Amino acid sequence: MKQLLIFFSFFTLSLQAQFQVNGVVKDAENKKPLPFANITTGNGTATITDVDGKFHLDLTSQPEALTISYVGYASQTISLFEKKTYFNIRLSPKTDELKEVVLSRENPANSIIKKVIRQKEANNPEKKLNTFQYKTYNKLLVTANPDSISGKIDTVFVNAATKDKIAKIDSAAYKFKKIIDKQHLFLTEKVSLFQFKKPILKETIIATKMAGFKEPIYELLGFGLQSASIYDDKYELFETKYKSPISNKAEKEYRYKILDTIAISNRIVVVVYFKNKISHKGLEGLLYIDKENFAIAKAVMRIRGVLDITGIHEFDYLAKENLWFPNKKNFKIIKGKSKEPTAILNGRIEFAAEDDESNSKKNASDFTYLSSEMQIYELQINNDLKIRKSNIAIDVKPNANNREETFWSENRKDSLDIRSERTYVVLDSVVTKEKIEKKIKFGRKIINGYVPFGPFDFDLRYLLSYNNYEGFRLGIGGVTNEQFSRRFRLEGYSAYGLKDEDTKYHLGGAIRVGNFSNSWIGGTFTDDVREIASTNFAIDKRVFKLYDPRPINISTFYNHQTWRAFIETKIIPKTESIWQITQSDITPLFDYTFIYEDKIYRRFTMTSAMVSIQWNPFSDYMQTPNGKIEFEKRYPKFTFQFTKSLSNFFNNDFEFSKIDARIDYEKKYLNGQKSAVLVQAGYVFGSIPLTHLYNTSPNNLTKDNLLQRITISGKNSFETMYFNEFFSSEFVMLQFKHGFKRVELFKKVKPSLVLVTRMAWGNMKNPEDHIGIEYKTLNEGFFESGIELNQIYKGFGLTGFYRYGPNQLQRFEDNIAIKVSFVLDLGF
Repeated sequence: MKQLLIFFSFFTLSLQAQFQVNGVVKDAENKKPLPFANITTGNGTATITDVDGKFHLDLTSQPEALTISYVGYASQTISLFEKKTYFNIRLSPKTDELKEVVLSRENPANSIIKKVIRQKEANNPEKKLNTFQYKTYNKLLVTANPDSISGKIDTVFVNAATKDKIAKIDSAAYKFKKIIDKQHLFLTEKVSLFQFKKPILKETIIATKMAGFKEPIYELLGFGLQSASIYDDKYELFETKYKSPISNKAEKEYRYKILDTIAISNRIVVVVYFKNKISHKGLEGLLYIDKENFAIAKAVMRIRGVLDITGIHEFDYLAKENLWFPNKKNFKIIKGKSKEPTAILNGRIEFAAEDDESNSKKNASDFTYLSSEMQIYELQINNDLKIRKSNIAIDVKPNANNREETFWSENRKDSLDIRSERTYVVLDSVVTKEKIEKKIKFGRKIINGYVPFGPFDFDLRYLLSYNNYEGFRLGIGGVTNEQFSRRFRLEGYSAYGLKDEDTKYHLGGAIRVGNFSNSWIGGTFTDDVREIASTNFAIDKRVFKLYDPRPINISTFYNHQTWRAFIETKIIPKTESIWQITQSDITPLFDYTFIYEDKIYRRFTMTSAMVSIQWNPFSDYMQTPNGKIEFEKRYPKFTFQFTKSLSNFFNNDFEFSKIDARIDYEKKYLNGQKSAVLVQAGYVFGSIPLTHLYNTSPNNLTKDNLLQRITISGKNSFETMYFNEFFSSEFVMLQFKHGFKRVELFKKVKPSLVLVTRMAWGNMKNPEDHIGIEYKTLNEGFFESGIELNQIYKGFGLTGFYRYGPNQLQRFEDNIAIKVSFVLDLGF
């Protein structure tokens, strides 16, 4: 089990209760827990069991009896005259309740659901109300129930039959129980202000505490546990969306059954059980439906599988508005049934694999659960409301992490129990002692290819690389970090090619001029080499790779000495942009001459202005004291870049304009599959040298033998297109990918199958102006399709592509490309 550093929570019991009843409800035959069983008392108090079949009631007086009911089982009433606080209840199944009963031409439950769907607009607070705002107190933790753990110290023998020799003493359960008796594994609290003004719902985090951390991990504050609204067509549980049981045409996917009629807030509600018609797919749970206005008064949504996940929504009835408004949300995850270990939160919490042996020993992950509860208070409806920074979905106040204990006492709905208080004390001590916060920051930097050393982050990209012009390239470089300054940064690198025996370098600096917009103004100078016709987007984030396969086979470069002044900013909503002016002296490092307005150029100067923008209109952003974070990435994403030469400015030689555009789209499916579409295009107005045109990213060697052409595959490159085979002054490229879920062929062989199709069209204006290199154009199009078998063993895989269409080559084997792929999974 990996370190359970992170998060989630548990609602503590009311200190004002005078009588408590706890228990568990199970099937009388197989002893399995029964989730969502209804527990009612004679005085009208009601609750339901959780995913473990457990329940808890806080009562101001002792009732005479409890009634327990569950779909498909005979109800049972137990007396409470016996002064017990924990009840082990067994319900017997009814054989005639297992199938949907249709009493008339239409199942009465279906009739009710149809009315719920018709009335959604009238009952949805975000549709019916113009504005509202409220505060929430949220507590999240990772913990376990100490009573569930035996805490025995087990003796493991070499021979289990004879028990004549001890192999080891297993005290894991004992140690785990000792810890969990005193504290939770992790705890965090949050107080937020939610504001709604059609159609915007914004969360402002006004206070947050995360056990063990001086500064919270902001990305986790926006983690999607469950949908905010029960009325959306898609319901979200743990960042996975499912078709809602009250979405339009939901009857085609779900079956419904009326269980009971009870009272909530002195209103009669009908309890309807729902379940997806395909047993392994979709949601199941309970809907408590107001009999008069057909609004949802309570909802329980559950997924059972690798993980058992439950989301509960509770509502208060507002008589004046004739509206049920949310007052509480609960969320819980426990281990499900899986033959493989299951990690969540990027591996921070891991559940062990299910053992085939029924009597196998349980480990800590069998008892560990993740839970969250959010309570709503200080509700205001249809008030005069103005939402500032409405393009930010979550705004973390600068002082949110430094609130006094008096603030927490005023805003907690219940005081912390002893285990929760001890969690803060112990984890603060452990995290400080083990330097966990520093290790997390270090891990983040390593993922992005940096090694922090004091105030400087060394960039691993520059250490070692190879290409056909420079040979092995050795270097060192990096950038200053927050220890140096949060307002200023310096960057640079130096590299040396063993084959060309030349030194390259880069120097730069910038100053932050806006914290909210994360705006920087700076300048750089670079003396380096670059692949010809390799136009890219300036806004693209640097991607760290242990290897970069394409440059290994590239031999045509140009040298550029470039001055650059720039502004980086996120000031435009849901965008990132770079605005820059560059002046470059270009020297082609291959045999090339460019003819422009009857002049011959073998070296040239280019001065241009550029704007590069990425727009993510469907993503959600969080504003933190450290800057803006895209915490909810959604597709499609749009990238646009425009470059314009500056006439008679710093000896500029050419008049031209370039437009580049890209659309990225990804869709993930519930069955683990993923589809992706990439569309990219470029167009040049005017005339510029071949060095700055388009090559559409080829990745195939000009070799006669198929085996000699085996190299490492690229990410979005054309695997059957040969280097320097095609050049274009205008082009459009399309790529389609569909990845299937990994399949276990053998214990350590689990390939991921991906189907890929790529195509491109292009043209070259005035091809006679480019002398010294032979090439073709893409007027008739280029097409290839292939199969990727990724991660066959330890990240390595194989890919095969076939070239077809008008540019297909005469020899069959020349149209085939076989590549080695490598996918690095750092497990973060």
